[in-house]
Amino acid sequence: MAKGVRVIVTLECTECRTNVAKRSPGVSRYTTTKNRRNTTARLELKKFCPYCNKHTVHKEIK
Repeated sequence: MAKGVRVIVTLECTECRTNVAKRSPGVSRYTTTKNRRNTTARLELKKFCPYCNKHTVHKEIK
C-alpha cells in the first residue's frame, strides 16, 4: 500500500566524466540511498575516486 520513501541512487565522479584528455580506464560510481521526501534535489558527496586517485565530488545520476 505505502510506497518506500528511500530510493537507491547512483553517484558518479564529475572529474572522470568531464576530463576526456586524461583517458582514464573507467568512471568511479557509488550507490547509496536517500530519502525522497527530505532530499528532493540531486545528491552531491565528496567520495574517493580510484581512477583520479583523490577525493572528488560525486553527483547523482539518473
